[in-house]
Amino acid sequence: MIRLLLLAPPGGGKGTQGRVLAEEHGVPHISTGELLRDHVTRSTPLGRRVRPYLERGDLIPDHLVLRLVQERLGTPGVLEGFVLDGFPRTLDQALAAYAWATEHNLTFSAVVHLTVPEAELVRRLLDRGRATGRSDDTADTIRHRLAQYRASTDPLLDFYRERQILVDVDGDGPIPEVAARIRTALEARGLAPANKRAGPG
Repeated sequence: MIRLLLLAPPGGGKGTQGRVLAEEHGVPHISTGELLRDHVTRSTPLGRRVRPYLERGDLIPDHLVLRLVQERLGTPGVLEGFVLDGFPRTLDQALAAYAWATEHNLTFSAVVHLTVPEAELVRRLLDRGRATGRSDDTADTIRHRLAQYRASTDPLLDFYRERQILVDVDGDGPIPEVAARIRTALEARGLAPANKRAGPG
């Protein structure tokens, strides 16, 4: 089974591509953003704590994100394989995830990093905000989120690059084209979906 981490800036398409990957590999798709918004909607204790951060476009404190992810990965059957998008967001989160995975005798198959030009990200997020009425997708908040992403991501990418599991993929273009690029990059690492590895049968 595959265990993938999927990283991309806000608007980078990680949710869409995460769902595609999860379906292709027959594993759960876990979105930290969706999990957080679900807690906010249900007004759980965790949701009430993270709401102000989401409204400001700030990063959620590491300990809260870790608690959320570990809780979801603890669901029966999930550890066998998953596509996790939106986590980790910081080097500290990556170090904590690495320690947690080691403790559970797990390894991550690969970390897919989608790269998209900033102008395209802003366009996508403004379009999404208008279409969905998402209050966290204003122009000012978008710029703030992108700046935070850049500041926190470089050390994180270096961490995974040193471990030789980082896969950079051009995330600019139609959804099927980006999905095909990801598929090709993973297959080059021997990470084709199980049904494709098995060949015609």
